[in-house]
Amino acid sequence: MARRRQKEISGFEALFELATLIPWQAGLALAAALFGGLHLYSASAPPVFDGTVVTSGMDHVLGTLGRGVAGWAKFLLPAIVLGGTLMSYLGRKRKQALHRQVAADASPNALERMSWSDFEALVGEAFRQDGFRVVERGGAGPDGGIDIELFEGKDKYLVQCKQWKTRQVGVAVVRELYGVMAAEGAVGGFVVASGEFTPDAEAFAEGRSIELVDARMLRKLIGGEQATKPPVVVPTVTSPACPSCGGHMMERTVKKGPNAGNRFWGCAQYPKCKGVRN
Repeated sequence: MARRRQKEISGFEALFELATLIPWQAGLALAAALFGGLHLYSASAPPVFDGTVVTSGMDHVLGTLGRGVAGWAKFLLPAIVLGGTLMSYLGRKRKQALHRQVAADASPNALERMSWSDFEALVGEAFRQDGFRVVERGGAGPDGGIDIELFEGKDKYLVQCKQWKTRQVGVAVVRELYGVMAAEGAVGGFVVASGEFTPDAEAFAEGRSIELVDARMLRKLIGGEQATKPPVVVPTVTSPACPSCGGHMMERTVKKGPNAGNRFWGCAQYPKCKGVRN
């Protein structure tokens, strides 16, 4: 739930981080493309002009050096990408398992028991399963900023997650989100909480393309809310007692005459007993 820590990272770290953010299938394709491209370059022959191989000059030196670097980079760079891809795959599986666990947990405080990082991961997975493309922006801290970006086609939405156990989410949080939405050109936003919102927060969000998702709505989004519709009760018809013998009766249909098609009760012992009721 914190802004990503600002720090300088190397190219290798940036490549690894990219692989953790993209789908694992795309990571595998990227690793294969890197290996194939670098392998072709490292195995390529020196440039030839008029049938003569260039054997001197800075171009030759740089070309030879570049092919040498590509010879070992074709193993290193795909390995970095595969490492990030494995993290992406395992992370997605963990989030799916967390989603299933909370959906199956009927406890009213299931959201409050989890850590803020698990809560943020759960929210992202809930939106992902609802059809959004999800980009996680959260960092290693319990406070601040935009946690998740959502994309639906070209439309961008911003999400703030608030796993506050002891108080309602106030209007300041919603104001902050609204300001960032304007700065980043987002078409809408969500504030997702493990509890509830103050009336001021609800009033400010109204009419501003901001949806406040409280604990009840989040449980409904992930499928963990108990059904609110009453169970369907199929009425049972109790047969009356036969007026002649006192036994059970059966519903029958008149097949002939002016009353054909009408329903009536006839004794189950018919033709032994011919008792009837309308």
